[in-house]
Amino acid sequence: MGLHPLEFSECYLDSPQFRDKIKAHEAELDKTNRFIKELYKDGKNLINATKQLGLAQRKFAQCLGEFHFEYIGDAKTDDEKCIDESMQEFSKFLTNLEDQRELMMRNITETLMKPLEKFRKEHLGTARVERKKYEKETEKYYSSLEKLLNMSARKKEPQLQEADSQVETLRLHFQEESLEYVCKLQEIQERKKFECVEPMVAFFQTVFTFYHQGFELAKDFAHYKTALQINIQNTRNRFEGARSEVYELMKRIREAPQEYRQTSPISCEGYLYVQEKRPPPFGSSWVKRYCTFIKEQKILNMVTFDQRSGGKFGEMESVTLKSCLRKTTDMLDRRFCLDLDITDRPGTVLTVQALSEDDHKFWIQAMGGKEPIGHYLGRTYSKERGIDAQLDEVGLSFVKNSISAIETRGINDQGLYRVVGVSSKVQKLLALMIDEKSNEVDLSVSEDWDVKTITSALKLYLRSLPEPLMTYGLYKEFISPAKGDSPECRIQAVHCLVHKLPERNRQVLGLLMRHLAKVAAHSKQNLMTVANLGVVFGPTLMRPQEETVAAIMDLKFQNIVVEILIEQHEKIFADPPDSCSTPPAAPVFSAPTRQSKKVSRQNRPLAVYNPQSLDIQNVSPVADSCGPTDETSMGSNESVSSQSSSASASETPSERNDHEPLDVSLSSGSNCGTAAASWSTPGASGESQPSPTSTAAEKKQPEESDPVEGAGLVGGGAGGEEGPHP
Repeated sequence: MGLHPLEFSECYLDSPQFRDKIKAHEAELDKTNRFIKELYKDGKNLINATKQLGLAQRKFAQCLGEFHFEYIGDAKTDDEKCIDESMQEFSKFLTNLEDQRELMMRNITETLMKPLEKFRKEHLGTARVERKKYEKETEKYYSSLEKLLNMSARKKEPQLQEADSQVETLRLHFQEESLEYVCKLQEIQERKKFECVEPMVAFFQTVFTFYHQGFELAKDFAHYKTALQINIQNTRNRFEGARSEVYELMKRIREAPQEYRQTSPISCEGYLYVQEKRPPPFGSSWVKRYCTFIKEQKILNMVTFDQRSGGKFGEMESVTLKSCLRKTTDMLDRRFCLDLDITDRPGTVLTVQALSEDDHKFWIQAMGGKEPIGHYLGRTYSKERGIDAQLDEVGLSFVKNSISAIETRGINDQGLYRVVGVSSKVQKLLALMIDEKSNEVDLSVSEDWDVKTITSALKLYLRSLPEPLMTYGLYKEFISPAKGDSPECRIQAVHCLVHKLPERNRQVLGLLMRHLAKVAAHSKQNLMTVANLGVVFGPTLMRPQEETVAAIMDLKFQNIVVEILIEQHEKIFADPPDSCSTPPAAPVFSAPTRQSKKVSRQNRPLAVYNPQSLDIQNVSPVADSCGPTDETSMGSNESVSSQSSSASASETPSERNDHEPLDVSLSSGSNCGTAAASWSTPGASGESQPSPTSTAAEKKQPEESDPVEGAGLVGGGAGGEEGPHP
């Protein structure tokens, strides 16, 4: 049973039971007072701890906002721009969240802490004051009563009457105080029910408002996050392709370093030890210098540099060379030496020492005015493989035959163009098809060659041409618009450049792009989106004449150009452009922030990934992007290059849901909990092996693997089968 009610009539009787009831009420109020004091203390600790958390989060956000990624090369893709700006976006998100948290703390102070403390002081404190007054009046009344009763009856009547009058006054005063105290006790008992609970309701309302604000921020951030995940996945795919190419280049340079020495018709460079003569009896000393020889002016620039001394540069010295002679060992007891006749100092001979015999020959030929050894003219697969591929009628017929067979027999095969055939079969088929003496085989009806062998043979043919289909001469011009122009300018520039290609090159390229557009249209079944096809065919259709790491860093821009060709093939290959004048400089596009991204973009399938296996085929589309504001984000899975803004502006939400999703199964990766797409591990030519989740029918037969198509794969399985992803 709860507390007994305090009847006013009992104030006059003041019975022991009445006093017990009062004590029970007083004990309850004391307990409430302790509870509120403890709650107030814990609330203060909560606020202080939350403030410390807020300060730590703001410091964390500040650290994120101040960081910027550096990149290799002279330009970034739109995906890389979004990734670079992502740290600032994360910082803004955390700062916004902490602003909401700070507002919550202020509201908690106003709605919980102050009302509770006010109730404790004004009401429970008043009850304690009334209690003391009640106890004081009780003491006075009963003391005077006892004194009256102990008074002698022999006292005079006036004295007795006066004493009676005083006691009566104290009794009335005591009873009045008792009535007020009883009323106060019961009032506070009833008041505490809402005075304590109402601030708690306000507290939870404030907390839930904060979490709701966080939920709203998360919903707003989800659009940016999903687009950023696409940017990350695209960048990861390009990284895998570039990494395999870099490893291949490193392997070739390790086998023949002199052939890849950086030389040009203008200059050559490298380390030489220069003899510095001193007056007797000190003799001479040899100082290592980094030398650059400019052939046309015959100027030799020398700078002292020693890696062991912390890499400090010395002074630059330049001399003009008149002649160069080999110095024999019978004249100087050191190998690999040269005598340089200097025109700046008549009669002075400068003696230098090369690092090796090959280096010795290199400098002799360079300074003698001959072409440098190992001037590199680029890879030609035809020499490596013994395949004489030419862009003639036979080659054109093979391309048409292969395309017809692929579209007839395997347009829906998963991993089309990424699942590679057995090397020996691929080379045998290509040799058969480009042999003018052999009878042409209709691959559309022939069961002797499977689809993956045909696709691999077609790619091998394109790579084996003496010059890439998009030519060495136009390589830099194709790459340039992909590095910095707006999407519309990219399309216009690529359109103009395609019509600068030789007629036969443009004809074959047009056939191939129309075919790849059909392949991408079946991406629901074959998983080969425009972005995936760009990864495969970028290095196949265009490559630089020189072979350097800097050139490999442009692989991602090759992919972008191929994506533009696939998406805009009808426009590009139909008619020549109206004008090929240089378009006006486009503004630099940056990724929109969450606060500013109000422009809708085409809802493309989203490559969402997390540390667990995730099927992203049915990820719901979103209306925002981290790419350019005209919906042409290079971070798209369908496209990373050239989508027109007008296409999506007229597209309704219901139409957006009809786009082919990027049906890529994602598997857990070891890279910080992120995941890699099943078709995302490119080979040496930008191709990728399928993931271990591929069906057995898609794997190679147990024969030797293609040395090009299988290059660069990490953990490749034996017998020509694809290996697991890194």
